[in-house]
Amino acid sequence: MSSPRRANRGPAAAAENRVALLAAAKATFVEHGLDAPLNQIARAAGVGQGSLYRHFPTREAIILAVFDENLGQLEAMVAKVDSTLDELLAEMFDQIVDVAVLFELFRFADSSDPRLAEIIGRLYALLDEKLGDDSSRGSIRRGVTAEDIFLSVGMLAGLLNKTPEQERPSVAKKCRALLLRALCD
Repeated sequence: MSSPRRANRGPAAAAENRVALLAAAKATFVEHGLDAPLNQIARAAGVGQGSLYRHFPTREAIILAVFDENLGQLEAMVAKVDSTLDELLAEMFDQIVDVAVLFELFRFADSSDPRLAEIIGRLYALLDEKLGDDSSRGSIRRGVTAEDIFLSVGMLAGLLNKTPEQERPSVAKKCRALLLRALCD
């Protein structure tokens, strides 16, 4: 999975290196877990360890950055005026199939870490926005909270981390159906 190291282009390559590091981190964490050696991520991205540590000084920083990137995709989807809670949940479940390992983040990060609190706050805000609008809420009953949904997704991530990779999509589909039955009117 290692890539040939690219020629050092200095600061001009910083944005490109960051993108490569995030893609490599996501793939490496999915394949080897959050305990994967960070030098493995740097090699997979085709950069030196110095570049990795300039962008992400700690393991938590790169894990949070991957989580943040996925959250950015959810935010872009919710920004569409006609998006619905069903679409948001479907996208969350699709992401969790690919990166359930990211929920192991809670094992690494201090629960009082402001970076973690900010990411969770952003996710809650997305869910609250859709839960608070009757036209985008769909059939999710009143009284369901962002915390309820976050807890459900976290439970699914824990299950998926123990499920063979080839079975994850079908398990996630069944869990989504169960979740929706539990949360709907």
